[in-house]
Amino acid sequence: MTDYAVGDIQGCYHELMNLLEQVAFNPDHDRLWVAGDLVNRGPDSLATLKFLYQNRNSVQCVLGNHDLHLLAIYFGHRKAKSSDTFEEIIASKHSKKWINWLRQQPLCHHDPELNYTMVHAGIAPQWSLDQALAYSAEVENVLRSDDIDLFLANMYGNQPDTWSNKLTGTDRLRCITNYFTRIRICDSAGKLDLEYKNDLDNIPPDYFPWFKHPDRKTEQQRIIFGHWAALGGHVNNKNLFGLDTGCVWGQALTLLQMDTHDLFIATAD
Repeated sequence: MTDYAVGDIQGCYHELMNLLEQVAFNPDHDRLWVAGDLVNRGPDSLATLKFLYQNRNSVQCVLGNHDLHLLAIYFGHRKAKSSDTFEEIIASKHSKKWINWLRQQPLCHHDPELNYTMVHAGIAPQWSLDQALAYSAEVENVLRSDDIDLFLANMYGNQPDTWSNKLTGTDRLRCITNYFTRIRICDSAGKLDLEYKNDLDNIPPDYFPWFKHPDRKTEQQRIIFGHWAALGGHVNNKNLFGLDTGCVWGQALTLLQMDTHDLFIATAD
């Protein structure tokens, strides 16, 4: 069995198939990790979600901000934007089972046997791995419960922008979600700047990429993440694997073979 991980697919189905063909992926004995943003903005979100669902026993996903956005639209708490590509998913007679499957996916996944952790955007530098998993579980439990509507109705927003364990209710859940699905940079106190989308050379003074924070508690963990396309996959850290290489923006989709760290590339059509 071989484990692979792929960055933000965002509906780039043909590039995903290209990658899986390159490695002769066999769902009967291989596994595919997907670092969130399965769907949206790309040309074939429907085929992508359908494929991942059909192979769900061999797929491990975490939710990204676009996946949560799909849930919010499906449950009626957000209107689709012109750039969204969810129409076929929501209109499908199979949408309910796909949505229910998405609701079961975590924000943070850790495999102690493989010694890998996966998130969509990152982990708050002030959190240990155990804390990250516990906070992730708080959101996951709500997504899987009857309280999902309350969560989705209050999910959007940039505040609170700094984690405190004293946070409660929807503020607490929003803050946890933003760290896992939207973080790129933060200051020494872990305060988020959620507007920054540029590369490592233009970060504002007194801010750090989350993974270069001087006091990051998960420094010894091997972490797979996506979300930050401007990095082009370059993080210069042996324990970090940034797999968003901007396929939906015309660049490429990247697949990591997790045991060897070999990379496979499918250039965007």
